Amino acid sequence: MISYKLSSHQQQVKDVVHWFAENEMRPISLEADKMGRVPDDWLNKINQLGIQLNTSSFGEDKKSSQKSGKKAKSERQANRLAVIATEELGWGDPAIALTLPGPGLGGPPVQSSGTPEQKERFLSIFSKDEPPRWGAYALTEPEAGSDVSGIRTTAQKTTGGYILNGQKIFITNGARASWVVVFATIDRSLGRAGHRAFVVEKGTPGFSCTRLAKKMGIRASETAELLLEDCFVPEENLLGGESYYENQGSGPSGFRVAMKTFDNTRPIVAAMAIGIARAAFEYTLDLVRKEYPKHGRLYHLASEKLARAELEIEAARLLTWEAAWKADIGQSNAKEAAMCKAHSGKIALEVCAGCLELLGPAGLDGQIVEKLYRDAKIFDIFEGTNQVQHLITARHLYEPHGVRV
Repeated sequence: MISYKLSSHQQQVKDVVHWFAENEMRPISLEADKMGRVPDDWLNKINQLGIQLNTSSFGEDKKSSQKSGKKAKSERQANRLAVIATEELGWGDPAIALTLPGPGLGGPPVQSSGTPEQKERFLSIFSKDEPPRWGAYALTEPEAGSDVSGIRTTAQKTTGGYILNGQKIFITNGARASWVVVFATIDRSLGRAGHRAFVVEKGTPGFSCTRLAKKMGIRASETAELLLEDCFVPEENLLGGESYYENQGSGPSGFRVAMKTFDNTRPIVAAMAIGIARAAFEYTLDLVRKEYPKHGRLYHLASEKLARAELEIEAARLLTWEAAWKADIGQSNAKEAAMCKAHSGKIALEVCAGCLELLGPAGLDGQIVEKLYRDAKIFDIFEGTNQVQHLITARHLYEPHGVRV
């Protein structure tokens, strides 16, 4: 059973990452938001410290174990450590967190579906001894976002590899990435069974960034539009290799790569949203304690609103921890990942809005809560909109009874 008490290692990770968020991220947060980017010198310094938005950065809890007879069996902790740490990064600044060097969202599909050679080739470049590097994940298209099955980017088999053509949008770190996991279809008539995942490396002819998006929130995070025009990708960059898809028969294996990635990353996205909500909540609570006369009408109104906010934050955290725990022990967590992502994205926006109402003018004009409110909106959208998370949850409710939603 999941434990709600952090182990000593988990608490150490939480404390260290919180210190980093408070002392390294917060001081540049508002300025990075105004500039629309994270300063290069800051990224170089952070890279030398070996800090990445990557589950392996936080290490495993070697002391964590569960008894099995007389033997103690080590329990995997990577997903739980990731959500614990990512909440603190979200508390510091979500846009800066998304800009930390590392494989980013491209890491999970390479780690889970790549061949040993691909894992070594694409993941070994993220070292503090190297310049800052990024990976990226390109699934969304102008006509295929929440409906992943509708992707139109094509992959045509040719001698020694594939020719890719298509457009990808809203790709985090897409322009700066050393490589991007790109999803394409070998035959649209096959539906999901035609999906394939490719690692497209920066500088590949026919692969380019056409635009960087200007956004309402998470402004310091790079969001790119990518174009593939007769882009040749060698066969060895097909994620998992040809045999991976042959062994799956006619099943939607490329689609499974995308969905498995979401099962791992949605709890991380949820944790970042929780960090945003907590940051707004704590800032507002501190001001209310200092400025509002105790036992006055406004004090009681604020107390009721803040108590409700804390309830929602705690509930979202427990949902997220359960989804991460199930991933760590190897159980299917698709429903839990969808639920925690939907709830956390919703409450981040609601908590920030409620805090702005309480703060009034003190929360506006370039203040931290106003920025957090703008940042929070995207967590209701990316990694699958809340409506899609509700559909996934409903599917898991009805499918055991033979009903397909």
